[in-house]
Amino acid sequence: MAVDDTLLRYHSARGRWVLLATVLGSSLAFIDATVVNIALPSIGRDLHADAAGLQWTVNGYALSLAALILLGGSLGDRYGRKRIFMIGIAWFALASLLCGLAPTIELLIGARVLQGIGGALLTPGALAILEASFEPGDRARAIGAWSGLGGIGGAFGPFLGGWLVEAGSWRLVFLINVPVAALVLGVAARHVPESRDPAAARRFDVAGTVTGAIGLGGLTYGFTAWPMRGPGDPVVWISLAVGVAGLVAFVLAERRSPQPLVPLEIFHHRAFTGANLVTFLVYAANGGIFFLFVINLQVVAGFSPLAAGTAMLPATGLMLLLSARSGALGQRIGPRIPMTVGPLICALAVLLMSMIGPGASYLTDVLPSVIVLGLGLSTLVAPLTATALGSLDDAHAGIASGVNNAVARAASLLSVAILPLAAGLGSGSLTVAGQLHAVYRNAMLICVALMVGGSALAFLLIPNRVTKPTPPRSFCDPCSPPVQARALSSER
Repeated sequence: MAVDDTLLRYHSARGRWVLLATVLGSSLAFIDATVVNIALPSIGRDLHADAAGLQWTVNGYALSLAALILLGGSLGDRYGRKRIFMIGIAWFALASLLCGLAPTIELLIGARVLQGIGGALLTPGALAILEASFEPGDRARAIGAWSGLGGIGGAFGPFLGGWLVEAGSWRLVFLINVPVAALVLGVAARHVPESRDPAAARRFDVAGTVTGAIGLGGLTYGFTAWPMRGPGDPVVWISLAVGVAGLVAFVLAERRSPQPLVPLEIFHHRAFTGANLVTFLVYAANGGIFFLFVINLQVVAGFSPLAAGTAMLPATGLMLLLSARSGALGQRIGPRIPMTVGPLICALAVLLMSMIGPGASYLTDVLPSVIVLGLGLSTLVAPLTATALGSLDDAHAGIASGVNNAVARAASLLSVAILPLAAGLGSGSLTVAGQLHAVYRNAMLICVALMVGGSALAFLLIPNRVTKPTPPRSFCDPCSPPVQARALSSER
């Protein structure tokens, strides 16, 4: 049965189940990238880990996730997005179980690396499933709902993690992933339709896979090591040099490969390239905002950890309420306007955030900026994601999602590593109020400039209407492999 007969409607019962599976699945990977920070003190005491061991508990996950996320998207296009998504969920659950049972810090780090591999398999699949499973008119709404619900999961995760650590053990932070993954697997097996690219090669692009992993892995390790070691440390600059060389080799390998991991012709599409450039600037700003905002509230403004952690909840609530509507609006009027206006609203919010200082009041100084940021992100995120995926044909949904996720994660890593240094931190400390205050203000102004730059790129590069370059070649059928439309029509 062809794709037109099997695509789902957003308001259908099955469509809601698909949305639930993708939201919960992607939330597992997103939450585990941040919630572990809460458990680090307990992990250090229990496993007698030093600072380097705790750092690798975080970085091991980020490293394998960033290095292999392009491969995860490509595998979904080739072998089935549902299949690779479910393999990623099962892999992630098994690795989480190993994390929860790890008796030493070395085994915990190894299990975290395995978690990152599972995250790389499931993360691009979640968005690719939405793109390939829903009717074209409902895709932006579904992606918007995914963004809003995923934001709720991201906000709830730290609270859940803190409660589990206090009420039981840091091990529960990992073990709770197992029943959630089992739920996702059950829902996906029953309700998520399979989709893939019928024309995708079944052979691996070994050169592209290896050089892409080296490039992304080298940059990820270099940027995560930068804040602790400094830019002059050989480990940092050698890692960054290896990362850059790996990406150059990746481009050369993809140009020569008859079956590339990432077909370079996808970047010939102006909307796709523009959406990823906007993603880079916006997520670089977001990475700096969400990293420094909570620290500033505690260190400079004197908020408690709980009060600082809840400060962003109104923005999350607005995204939950408005993201699906924003996606539908972008579908009607085109993505250029919301992608141009959204970053400008965010820039205004960050400008307000830059004024938060000692003795700030939540109601008068913090809440207005959080509400404005929520409105800006609600306006921007769903059309941005829908454009990044929707500007290519359905057959490339997996690799489009993988590229966009890789760009967003690289931008956030770069921002967290570089922004404090660019804002004048030098050898200072982020935990000393007198040193952080000026650095925070300068960093927020840099984020304002990044948001304005994202708005300008969206206005220049994003068309009023995004049309797919070729007719869809991806087919959804829970019971049979994909078929070509021409072959099907000839049989009729």
